[in-house]
Amino acid sequence: MNYPSFRVLIIDDSDQAREGIRTILSSDPAFEVVAEGRSGAEALALTELWMPDLILMDIQMPGIDGLEATRRVKAKYPYVKIVMVTVSDDIAHLFDALKKGAQGYLLKNLKPESWHEYLKAIAVDEAPMTRELAFRILTEFSQFERPAAHASPLTPREREILGLVAKGLSNRDISINLDISEHTVKNHLKNILQKLHLDNRVQLTRYAYEQGWMGKK
Repeated sequence: MNYPSFRVLIIDDSDQAREGIRTILSSDPAFEVVAEGRSGAEALALTELWMPDLILMDIQMPGIDGLEATRRVKAKYPYVKIVMVTVSDDIAHLFDALKKGAQGYLLKNLKPESWHEYLKAIAVDEAPMTRELAFRILTEFSQFERPAAHASPLTPREREILGLVAKGLSNRDISINLDISEHTVKNHLKNILQKLHLDNRVQLTRYAYEQGWMGKK
C-alpha cells in the first residue's frame, strides 16, 4: 500500500530515546520529524506550532506527563494521532493512554521494522488490534462483572464485523472472511464508530465484550 508522508512530533525527556526514535523513522521516507520536545508542556506548544499528523509520546516525564499531555492535546487537536512510546508494558498504562485519547501503544524494545507499518496504519486509521492486545484486554475485563447488555444501534452485519475486529482481524482479513471488499469494511467501521461514539478498535472490543458478543460469530 502506498502511504502519504506524515509529519511527526517526538516527545521524550531522554535525549537517547529521541535519537533512537528519530533513527527508526529516518529509515522510511514516509515520516518527516518536524520537531522534538522533552515534556508534556512542550508537546502542547509544539503541536500548536507545527500541527503534526502524528505524535510519539513518552509516558513518564517530569511535570506534565505523557498521559496528561495526551488528554490536553486531544482536547484541542482531536485530529492528531498520538502513539505512546514507552519501556513499560503495564496494562494500567495502556488503558489509561487509551482513555486519554491515544490511538496506539509501542514498546521501545520492539524491532524497528515493527514500527513503520504500524505507525502508518495508525495515521490513516487502519491499524488492526493485535490478537495479543485483544487477549490482554479481555483478560482485564474478565476481572469485573459484565454489565447488562443494552439495545444496540448496530445492524446484524455491523455486529458481525465488530466481532471480527474484537478478535484482532485486520480490515483485509475481515474482507476475506466475509467475502466483501476492503473498502466496504472500512465504511462499515466508520459507520460503527460514529454510531457508538467511539474512537478506535480497542474501544470497539470493550463494547463487544460488554454486549456479550465475544463468543458469537
